[in-house]
Amino acid sequence: MSGEDRQIYTQAIFDVHREPRRRRDGGGVVTEPAREIPVLDRVDVLVVGGGPAGTAAATAAARIGARTMLVERYNHLGGLATGGLVIWIDRMTDWDGNLVLRGYCEEVLDRLPPDAILGPDRDLWGSRDERHVEYWANRFSAHHRIVTWAPMIDPERLKIAADDLAREAGVDIVLHAWATGPIVEDGRVRGVIMQSKQGRHAVLGTMVVDTTGDGDIFVGSGERADGDIQDGSIHHTMNTAWLFGGLDVPRWLEFKMTRKEAFSEFTGRARERFNQFSLPMPAWRDDVVVFMGPRMSGFSALDLEDLNQVEHLSRQRMQDLLAFYREYAPGFEEAWIMLTGPQIGVRHSRRMRGLATMTGPDWKAGRRHADEIGVSPSLAPKYDPVSIPYRALVARGAANLLAAGRHLSTDAQTHTFMREIPQCWVTGQAAGAAAALAADAGTTAAEVDVRALQTALLRQGAYLRPSESS
Repeated sequence: MSGEDRQIYTQAIFDVHREPRRRRDGGGVVTEPAREIPVLDRVDVLVVGGGPAGTAAATAAARIGARTMLVERYNHLGGLATGGLVIWIDRMTDWDGNLVLRGYCEEVLDRLPPDAILGPDRDLWGSRDERHVEYWANRFSAHHRIVTWAPMIDPERLKIAADDLAREAGVDIVLHAWATGPIVEDGRVRGVIMQSKQGRHAVLGTMVVDTTGDGDIFVGSGERADGDIQDGSIHHTMNTAWLFGGLDVPRWLEFKMTRKEAFSEFTGRARERFNQFSLPMPAWRDDVVVFMGPRMSGFSALDLEDLNQVEHLSRQRMQDLLAFYREYAPGFEEAWIMLTGPQIGVRHSRRMRGLATMTGPDWKAGRRHADEIGVSPSLAPKYDPVSIPYRALVARGAANLLAAGRHLSTDAQTHTFMREIPQCWVTGQAAGAAAALAADAGTTAAEVDVRALQTALLRQGAYLRPSESS
């Protein structure tokens, strides 16, 4: 991350003084009577969680021919990319402008109509021309003084695209149902129990893919997880994002780019008033911006009280910032609250300890894994694109369990970019394809033929490279 990029992100981090924790202790316990749970369905591949990783996993599995069910607790697919308003799709190109995050990534974005996606033209990817760099840096699509493909998207259109791709592939989508825990028997995750307005049901699957984001299924099945973070990193922070509408974004950008002294006074006033600094990100159209902060440090995504406080504090900050921007920011005079994210913005909670762990020393040395199932852009031009090993998706214990998305097996440093939306699409697609192959062959996740998996992914448009050992 460049000094400029680091400033943009770290100045939006702030520690907040917690409100007094509510004392919730009713005392004692209650006993839930034993009961029989009806089995709703039996499938080849059961995908739990309909975020970026889950939608890609289910679509990939169904395309291979597996009978696939996708269970999602909200009323839409897309997870943080849609419900969380993470509408900035982070870098998908390497530092030479080559598109390396492909397959489902490329396909779902290609489904968006022209008025639902905004980013630099393909012939600018990799450009170091300062005119283009300055413009696209202010739209968060140029980093390290290089233009990248990191578009802004319309979250409602992405919901539709994800749903269409899954249904066209033959995925059985179950919305409004929360998987409350796994069913574990004889070293396998036989399925999950899910709760909905219709009551409690079981869904059984030959193979199970955990794409909950927090590892709810793999932790419930007994798999071990890591939760360490890098000190001072934004990647453990939380907040609820929001959109402001009614703006004149070109006027705001003109102020930011050409009136340097006035912009510096503006940011200084913001820091004095709020003890933190949150810049808006221009969205997919020129009358909307997204605030993906202020990012709140010191809260846990696994703690009910913390989740409630972050929601409350985010909306307080939203109102304060709306008033401030209306008063002092050109282009914001008529701004209004368009939407707050129905899903809280969680960046990190748990990471599964898989058969392999992606580590900083590995990708900094440019290691290519023989079981590569995808490639991620690196954090800086001095590093090669990052090889993603299949084994980082495979559980150590449960024989039929895979985990994809932000809770795959990485160290804390590698998690900072592997949690991003495009990387979740890539690991989800690989997990879904692997699950379908295992279900068809009657093997465990660890026994999947890696060459067959790579071939299946290439047929679905993924980008892979030969390793030194292959």
